[in-house]
Amino acid sequence: MDGSWDGNESDDSSHFERGVDHIYEAFICPLTKQVMHDPVTLENGRTFEREAIEKWFMECRDSGRPPSCPITSQELSSLDVSPSIALRNTIQEWRSRNDAAKLDIARQSLFLGNAETDILQALMHVRQICRSIRSNRQGVRNSQLIRMIIDMLKSNSHKVRYKALQTLQVVVEEDEESKLILAEGDTVRTLVKFLSHEPSKGREAAVSLLCELSKSEALCEKIGSINGALILLVGLTSSNSVNVSVVEKADKTLENMERSEEIVKQMASYGRLQPLLEKLLEGSPETKLSMASFLGELALNNDMKVHVAQTVGSSLVDLMRSGDMPQREAALRALNKISSFEGSAKVLISIGILSPLIKDLFYIGPNNLPIRLKEVSATILANIVNIGYDFDKATLVSENRVENLLYLISNTGPAIQCKLLEVLVGLTGCPKTIIHVVSAIKTSGAIISLVQFVEVRENDDLRLACIKLLHNLSPLMSEELANALRGTAGQLGSLVAIISEKTPISEEQAAAAGLLAELPERDLGLTREMLGVGAFEKIISKVIGIRQGEIKGMRFERNFLEGLVRILARITFAFNNEPRAVNFCREYNVASLFIHLLQSNGQDNIQMVSAMALENLSLESINLSRMPDLPPPNYCGSIFSCMSKPHVVTGLCKIHRGILVEASLAALSSLLGDGLDVEKGVKILDDADGIRHILNVLTKNRTEKLTRRAVWMVERILRIEEIAREVAEEPNVSAALVDAFQNADFRTRQVAENALKHIDKIPNFSGIFPTMA
Repeated sequence: MDGSWDGNESDDSSHFERGVDHIYEAFICPLTKQVMHDPVTLENGRTFEREAIEKWFMECRDSGRPPSCPITSQELSSLDVSPSIALRNTIQEWRSRNDAAKLDIARQSLFLGNAETDILQALMHVRQICRSIRSNRQGVRNSQLIRMIIDMLKSNSHKVRYKALQTLQVVVEEDEESKLILAEGDTVRTLVKFLSHEPSKGREAAVSLLCELSKSEALCEKIGSINGALILLVGLTSSNSVNVSVVEKADKTLENMERSEEIVKQMASYGRLQPLLEKLLEGSPETKLSMASFLGELALNNDMKVHVAQTVGSSLVDLMRSGDMPQREAALRALNKISSFEGSAKVLISIGILSPLIKDLFYIGPNNLPIRLKEVSATILANIVNIGYDFDKATLVSENRVENLLYLISNTGPAIQCKLLEVLVGLTGCPKTIIHVVSAIKTSGAIISLVQFVEVRENDDLRLACIKLLHNLSPLMSEELANALRGTAGQLGSLVAIISEKTPISEEQAAAAGLLAELPERDLGLTREMLGVGAFEKIISKVIGIRQGEIKGMRFERNFLEGLVRILARITFAFNNEPRAVNFCREYNVASLFIHLLQSNGQDNIQMVSAMALENLSLESINLSRMPDLPPPNYCGSIFSCMSKPHVVTGLCKIHRGILVEASLAALSSLLGDGLDVEKGVKILDDADGIRHILNVLTKNRTEKLTRRAVWMVERILRIEEIAREVAEEPNVSAALVDAFQNADFRTRQVAENALKHIDKIPNFSGIFPTMA
């Protein structure tokens, strides 16, 4: 019987057991104290285990002593030994007889209803027999003991399950047929379950057995097909809370399974990316194509994007240059995936991606990229140009490339038009290159075509890119833009409609307001058209809404308000020639609003514009209703922040350490607390479009505190089956939960594991086996 859970076991049991022959003293080697396997006799008639006596002779030689008998100390004239054939045969017969008796005892004992001590002794016998004579594994296999041992994995005793795992490890070691027997039915699934549900010793034994099974190529597919196997194994390799042996065995298991390309892809989706990258670097052309194609579909966090760019960026660029269209497509889609982060984009720039990208976009001829792939090239270029990294963009505006971009914009579809406009947005955001873009647009007369995109209604991204571009151009092309927007085409009305939309303040609204704000303020024709489309009524309503806190938009509110105030101020330049301007200012008491805007501490531009508008209003005061009382004389200093005490900012946006985000999550989480109707709380969040924002917090770069809160909330949300089905299709959410499961603190890992179960990334094993203690 085992003395401990994992104590050492002797090869033979020396105490008397029913049906087991007593060990004769002649069978025991005096040196090893174990039953001999290969007995040999010295010249003095003493018998020893061959390996033991040879080791003794070596020790004599190393110490400079003459060879001697270790029992009698008698010096020997010869080191020759004679095999004791008769004794060896007798021992073999005895061992076979005893092994058969022990196997018979094991067959009688290996039932779940038997006493734990009997089961443990039977398992020990099986281990002893398999360790002593390799051929006895055939006997174990034929006796169907493997299946009986497998049944012990259902025991309520942790110790029995642990010893059963150890016994199976010994039985199947280097025995393909035994491994196949073990892999029948649900046994492999049980082992996977043990990776997360057993105590540490049981987990170590389970992963060791899986490692042994993974040496069989046929069984690698079996292990990989078990839902949750790979994610749990990858989690063990990245965990700091398990012992070194478990990490090493899990890692070795995964290494063995890397022979399968499909398993390598699954590993990559769970964060073990290196095998896929190695196959992309060193595999056959077919393998490289397969790995690059999968990489283009994979959800990657920012750290992974940098690692991929550093490891295989050059190889992907080489594939992009190849003449093989499938390889080019796979490489482009992979590069598109990793070019959207500043760190990885820097790497791609350093390895020379720009030249082949530009060639792909503008080249027309043999092996020309189809438009659908030119769209991908344009997307990559837009990603790189818009990352904010200050690299030399001059090459992108040389050799008539801006003209080529403008030509492509006029002659392609909405998808690629959007990306090409985004490229121009990036170029016009750089002081060194905007001059070239403006020159090309003026020369080609493209402003009329660009303005038309403002009216696009079926493609929000295309319209946004256009408005951002026009906003960037507006300081240098205000006259041209004003001329293009005047008339009956309707673009001016579209811009006003965008500004007046009833949504949280968006980037598009801020850009549209900024664009109109830059137009010549004394352009009477434009002001009249704005009066005609009701622009100023809508704008003053927005300004008041923002001032009263009814309209919010944390990121874009400041720029939006500044643009609105500048647009509103232009009406004060039209009094001499436009009676409607005077009527509007009288009806809406515009003077009072501008006086209040003078108090916008910390917003110098708004204060300056308001002061200028009030000056214009004062000149026209005879035609207006009574001006409100001005602030006391000593208040005038607030117009210029440099003359007054700086305003103290009491709140922070999510760029500033995420304080508001954390506070918002904390408040929303109260809808999902214990003891509440979670389903009702989730419905409230869903109706308010809050679930999307909570998922965004989870998937974006975040603090540990935000991760903990977001994972907790997402797990509660995913308890609703309908939502879980939808979220299961979102690779970024799955990747974020996997990352939390592998790297977060212990409690958050448990919650992440439950969330992954809701979307069927890790199976729920409950009810499959009998209740476990």
